[in-house]
Amino acid sequence: MTLGIPNEQTIDAGWFNECLRHCGIDVVVSGFGAERVGTGQIGKCIRYDLHYESAAPGAPRSLVGKFPSDDESSRATGVALQNFLKEVRFYQQLQEHLDIRTPRCYFAEIAGEGPEFFLLLEDLAPAQQGDQLRGCDAATAKAALTQLVGLHAPSWCDHSLAQLPWLYNKDARVATATRDLYRAQLPGFIQRYGPNLAPDECRIIQQLGEAENSPLVAQGLPEVFSLIHVDYRLDNLLFNTQEDETQVTAVDWQSITLGSPLNDAAYFVGAGLLPGDRAAAEEHLVRGYFDALCAAGVTGFAWPDCWQAYRYGAFAGFAVTVVASMIVARTERGDQMFTTMAQRHARHALDLGADEFLS
Repeated sequence: MTLGIPNEQTIDAGWFNECLRHCGIDVVVSGFGAERVGTGQIGKCIRYDLHYESAAPGAPRSLVGKFPSDDESSRATGVALQNFLKEVRFYQQLQEHLDIRTPRCYFAEIAGEGPEFFLLLEDLAPAQQGDQLRGCDAATAKAALTQLVGLHAPSWCDHSLAQLPWLYNKDARVATATRDLYRAQLPGFIQRYGPNLAPDECRIIQQLGEAENSPLVAQGLPEVFSLIHVDYRLDNLLFNTQEDETQVTAVDWQSITLGSPLNDAAYFVGAGLLPGDRAAAEEHLVRGYFDALCAAGVTGFAWPDCWQAYRYGAFAGFAVTVVASMIVARTERGDQMFTTMAQRHARHALDLGADEFLS
């Protein structure tokens, strides 16, 4: 596509006309409305309600455009962590090969590694964004974990994916980079959020940073690996319930990489369910995910190994919580979200006895 990358000021009806026609949709856009949607920290989403002079059947009535954040520190973070590059490349190179439900992409381009980029995506309204603060019930969690199988199974132990340098480049960063970043942000995190955490929750968050044999240290690809979303939580999922069936669509692919698939599963369950609800449903949910993997064609992966990887994966949310909370623009809801995530992830690891992996 030869279209330039628009921003909020330059995007116009002519741009939409050219973009949609390039996608094989014959339209004449006469105008559009625009409103901010979502609560992203790195990116900013705008819903465009399109007004047509003429349109082919099935032409979208509205679309969602994603731009970099207006906040300079968030933009810098998005470049440094390759968030913008990863999300654009996901839609360009990976989406069509996966079974997980994602929005149709009409445009995906980036200048270098950003921050200038633009995504134009299907508007999934009336689907509703999940609420990280409120959490979810076991039935919703089951639907979300079932969708994860559509990400993990098609990419299960696919070594060809490691050839994509934007996705996984073990030589680009030192093995201790994540732990070093975690350690650097930890004092500020404890000062800001520690007063709202229980003593044992603070302790295990600190213990993860102190451990020499830490899950934060990259040891190359694990024996069992797949594509992982990394930030698979309620705020990054859209839910649409029809006739007692909950459809889940995953968005925000700005952290995608290769790693242990159970990190995604543990991250979602630990962050998404209240501790009491989680304890009652956890093993059943993980077993359902495992059975769905097997049904999708994954072989040579035993249930005891799955459960052990899940327990180890309880630490997957710690780095996202500690690091992201300190390097993105601070907001009132962001503080509530990061406090909640810290409490739930820490309690999850403690309940699973995962601190044994830190000794």
